Amino acid sequence: MYPLISTTELASRFFGADRPPVVLDVRWRMAGPHGRDAYDTGHIPGAVFLDTDSQLSGPPREGGRHPLPDPTAWQETLRAAGVNGVDTVVVYDDGDGSVAARAWWLLRWAGHDAVAVLDGGFAAWQAAEHPVTTDPAEPSRGDIVVRSGSMPVLDAAGAAEVARAGVLLDARSAERYSGANEPVDPRAGHVPGAVNAPFAAQTDDAGKWHDPARLAERFTELGVTSQTPVAAYCGSGITASSVVLALRLAGHPEPAALYAGSWSDWCSDPQRPVATGRQPG
Repeated sequence: MYPLISTTELASRFFGADRPPVVLDVRWRMAGPHGRDAYDTGHIPGAVFLDTDSQLSGPPREGGRHPLPDPTAWQETLRAAGVNGVDTVVVYDDGDGSVAARAWWLLRWAGHDAVAVLDGGFAAWQAAEHPVTTDPAEPSRGDIVVRSGSMPVLDAAGAAEVARAGVLLDARSAERYSGANEPVDPRAGHVPGAVNAPFAAQTDDAGKWHDPARLAERFTELGVTSQTPVAAYCGSGITASSVVLALRLAGHPEPAALYAGSWSDWCSDPQRPVATGRQPG
């Protein structure tokens, strides 16, 4: 089932298994409304809501708008959500899977391998007419131990090196990559040498992930090979996690590195160069 799970498989495991998976609802929109509002309106029975800004991220600081959470805080979040070391965890959002991929990545970074993204997210669950509830979850406290560092992470210097010697994938839209539009950060453009790989191209209009062969073909066209160092970044490290997941689905042999601070970190230093236009630069 890893790293994706279908609604059919989740339903069979959730309602028929001796030890059902822990389900995490991580719906989030950068411009709002708050994901908790969507959760309160209806969610998968037993799902625990986690907030992207305050739980899937640390406080904004030098180094990015959505830095990685402190490992101790992340462990407390997961334990409060009922996650045990032996549990399978399923995460979902209500979009293209990119926010769920952030939760997937954080669990993998924490050393927990038994985690999957719900393919198609909440929309697919509803379309399949599986049960939905407004009752808040009441999980028993878990015992998971976070062992951070199980997924590769880069800083700005590391990202620049991958851009020179490998393939640094920029997961943002073409408009933000080129510098034509920058709605969030103070400087527009991209890391010199980075290749544009918009995360939205990894899923179909219904939010379901493309098949491995199609993803592999796309990454090959972007210059990714099994021997080339590869890393991903986005605006603040959220949606770039979905590129790491897509590379895994495509059969890339090693986990791609994540530039956790992403563009919000890179552009914060006026001494760092910025490229504009549709070419890597």
